[in-house]
Amino acid sequence: MHPISSAIPRLILLGAAALALAGGGCQTMPGESFASADPGTFAGASVNIASLSEVIARNPNDASAYNVRGTAYGASGRYQEAIRDFDKAIELDPRFHQAYANRALVYRQLGQFDQALKDYDRAIANDPRYAPAYIGRGNVYRHNGQISLALADFDRAIRLQPDDPQGYHNRALIYQSRGLHNFAVEDFTTAIGLNPNAPEPYHGRGISNAALGNYDAALEDYGRALNLNVRYFEAWTNRGIALEAKGDYRQAVDAYNRALSINPGYQPAKDGLARLRNKVPGSSGSLFGSRAG
Repeated sequence: MHPISSAIPRLILLGAAALALAGGGCQTMPGESFASADPGTFAGASVNIASLSEVIARNPNDASAYNVRGTAYGASGRYQEAIRDFDKAIELDPRFHQAYANRALVYRQLGQFDQALKDYDRAIANDPRYAPAYIGRGNVYRHNGQISLALADFDRAIRLQPDDPQGYHNRALIYQSRGLHNFAVEDFTTAIGLNPNAPEPYHGRGISNAALGNYDAALEDYGRALNLNVRYFEAWTNRGIALEAKGDYRQAVDAYNRALSINPGYQPAKDGLARLRNKVPGSSGSLFGSRAG
């Protein structure tokens, strides 16, 4: 075993914790987005807000029209306008579960998790079979450190909508945070099967594979994630950690440098360079530059 190897699982687990916390914002993976009144019409797509405003002008009492425009505002980052439209949709239809869930998603993006939780509760009360609300509420619970409640919500979402990769991905993050990496790998794999074009589940599975000591499998997963998003600096960093564990220090340095070329302040990558400064034989100082430390 290489001298650094005994420290690698701890470093990987720190990465897993960071990945889990990343779900506290608007998204945990591509797909958790706003829902229009007609599922499948669009979800966070770029739409013509002006034309939606014309629809509302013609139909000022149409709750669905406000919800649809609210999704467009939310997808565009115009959160206060989105909240006003969801407020109006709910005023017109107090049982509009999608509008509650959409408003909750905006509150999450704004860091207002108490408000988000109340809205997810209302969405579920109005439609107990609405799986996206369980996923959203589960992410709020996870952000709040209420892991058992989060797990229960993700389990429920999977039972309601077993073909949605989000439930599996988010449940995998819970397993990962608990050190249950075999279960995490299984759920990440299911998420990948349902959506092979999302880089996040590959990255997540790579973290758990590395925590299990399966560094070759981890490197393959990081490679797939990077093929889908070459600017995924966390994946470059975890690739460096896995290479470091295998004793391939030069390639590890390359990976850490790639991460820092994308995010120069990313401390885990800087720490990796610092660890390897004296471990790459025959290297010049330019290999490390001024990024380490």
